[in-house]
Amino acid sequence: MKAAQITSFGAPDVLRVVEIDRPAPGAGEVLVRVEAASVNGHDTIVRAGGLKMVSGRTFPIGVGLDFTGAVVTTGFGVEDYRAGDRVWGMVHPRQRHTVAGAAEYVVVAADRISPAPAGVSAVEAASLVVAGSTALIALRDSVGLAEGERVLVRGAAGGVGTAAVQLAHAMGGHVTALARDRHAEALGALGADVVLDHSTTTPDQIGPFDVIVDTVGSELARYRRRLTKGGRMVTIALSGPALAAIAVSSVHGSRRIRTFSANPGYAVLDDLADHVTSGALRPVVHSVYPLTDIAVAHEAFERGGVLGKHVIAV
Repeated sequence: MKAAQITSFGAPDVLRVVEIDRPAPGAGEVLVRVEAASVNGHDTIVRAGGLKMVSGRTFPIGVGLDFTGAVVTTGFGVEDYRAGDRVWGMVHPRQRHTVAGAAEYVVVAADRISPAPAGVSAVEAASLVVAGSTALIALRDSVGLAEGERVLVRGAAGGVGTAAVQLAHAMGGHVTALARDRHAEALGALGADVVLDHSTTTPDQIGPFDVIVDTVGSELARYRRRLTKGGRMVTIALSGPALAAIAVSSVHGSRRIRTFSANPGYAVLDDLADHVTSGALRPVVHSVYPLTDIAVAHEAFERGGVLGKHVIAV
């Protein structure tokens, strides 16, 4: 089978698609024939060597956090899935993998998958696994968005951003999207009540907001000051300056900046599928690449500036 692997830490050109033996599921595991995977920040950080404590320093390292596909076979003790079941899921982000989602087959624990939502293709579903679950956990669990609250989504055109705009709208929030001006019409169609150009809008010009969802990681202290009393802010960008702002916010004042590691199991994926099936959450796919072009997909991801997700069709 073909699988994408990291051969050394570095730029996208360290990625290789190689032929290896198909893995077999152990007890409590499922073998999935992968149809699509998406490119996520976690993938590029691992590839660049930013998560060596997790990935280790022994090569090759598998790449691809999420996937959609069909069950091939199950290991001992797995009773909820049968061959042919269509599923989506993700490998564990804090475990080392020599084969991950960007491969023709992947083995995962049965509690890391869930039935894929009906009505969307494998490519479309793959665009939502990590992005959608991250947005759902951020809004529902981390900040507890309530109906009628004012929400700012920074980096609204990215994978997590487009999902957060839609879910915040579905939860009854009044949504302001901060993104490139050329994405204004598309973000409005996704549910944003207001779309502001990030290149010309400063934090001092907007707000106040009850909730801020940040995917950028810069100027967090300035945006934190735009929260209402009792307002909540969550960021998924964990750069050095972002970590410093999070630490300061936990000591000074009530407007704490929250963060989390999105590591959804089947329960979150089930809830996410319900949002997709109901039409509250739609996939936003910017581009699709074959597995053999995964390095090109990583390059495109790191350039940024797109609307939605880069997806790998396997």
